[in-house]
Amino acid sequence: MAGGRDSDLLCFRKYGLPFYAASWVPSEKIFLAQRKQKQGSQKEGEEVSTGDGSTALPDAAINSSYLAFAGGGGEGSSGIPNAIVIAEFDFSSNFLSQEPVAKLRLGADLPYRMAVHPGGEGLICSLPKSCRWFEWDVLENEGSLKLGLRSSERVLTQLEDIGQQLAVTFNSEGSLLAVGSEDGYLRVFKWPSMEVILDQADAYSTVKDLDFSSDGKFLVSLGNGGPCRVWDVMSSTVVASLPKESDEIFGFCRFSQTSDSNQILYTTAVRDRGGSIISWNTSSWMRVRSKQIVRDPICAFDVSADGRFLAVGTVEGDILVINSTDMKVQTVVRKAHLGLVTTLMFSEDSRALASASMDSSTRVTIIEDQKRQSGGSMWIVVFIVLIAILVYFLKTDGALPWLWINLLANYSGVAANLDYWECLHEVSRLQMI
Repeated sequence: MAGGRDSDLLCFRKYGLPFYAASWVPSEKIFLAQRKQKQGSQKEGEEVSTGDGSTALPDAAINSSYLAFAGGGGEGSSGIPNAIVIAEFDFSSNFLSQEPVAKLRLGADLPYRMAVHPGGEGLICSLPKSCRWFEWDVLENEGSLKLGLRSSERVLTQLEDIGQQLAVTFNSEGSLLAVGSEDGYLRVFKWPSMEVILDQADAYSTVKDLDFSSDGKFLVSLGNGGPCRVWDVMSSTVVASLPKESDEIFGFCRFSQTSDSNQILYTTAVRDRGGSIISWNTSSWMRVRSKQIVRDPICAFDVSADGRFLAVGTVEGDILVINSTDMKVQTVVRKAHLGLVTTLMFSEDSRALASASMDSSTRVTIIEDQKRQSGGSMWIVVFIVLIAILVYFLKTDGALPWLWINLLANYSGVAANLDYWECLHEVSRLQMI
């Protein structure tokens, strides 16, 4: 199995269909909205009980984390279903549910791209000819809450019969929706009114990726047949075209933030020598730096919400987590998947990274706190150096400087007012223990 480590057995699952999209689900917002809705349906002055007399959400519901995975076998009689799968993840045990907690089959329609609304309203999937809206289904039984999914009665008329969309994304507030199609059409709507803001029929020959800036002011787009472009959303104008260098082929784009809370833009690029990440200044739109990360082509990319980490997936099934401060690789998971990595997404709190593959596998990788680890390692080094110095002085003429005698005496509980020879005697005794 992926990586061959025992710990991988807990966070690595196969759910029986190839996956092309993955997303963390804002389950706490969903559960709270459901509870408020239920309270509102009660008679005035009557409260909703969770079974134990409390109106608060159960701890299990608050602590549960859910993920949505979308994919399938496409049209035809392959026998592989097209479906959206909901799985549950437990951070405390690093455990991804062995079986889906919910599975919604979609018949002959393959869900190829997916975007979960950040406010918990539902999710949108790109199907071969249209985009469809789905709503969460909260199941409550004796105080326990479980998450499901159902097809919505709402029809997104503006996204009917528009062909395959290769990019679908909401802005961070969930007030804007952008979609980019296989035929190069770029559209941006206000959500939920679906009022058209940007409508560009010939943006590219094919749109490959889209992302909003954190304030929703800008939209970055990537595609075949044109440069990486940055759009002013409200004016529907291009404010910057980011050129490629030599043999670069842009793949993915993400806005993020730096440690001083300034915005930054990342794009991935593939060259003959491997995959790189390029940083762009969001004021001048000039290239800041380019760093080769891996020798293999990059086929998936994401940036954590806090801006500290970047992640890439490769065609060989490897996952790499990069520290954005120095652009050094922090974590490598070799053969995280047996097939190429199709999608990556950090959790909202940046604690974990979800990934999926065409080999039907899903995985959650915990992001280790390198600051804490490096801090602990530093104190270990300091302790070893102090011990080495003490040993050196112990072996030279059998005498220690008063500083080291007092340090060792205080550390070992010897009274500070012992005279010189008593301290030496105590040090000799400690050596023999």
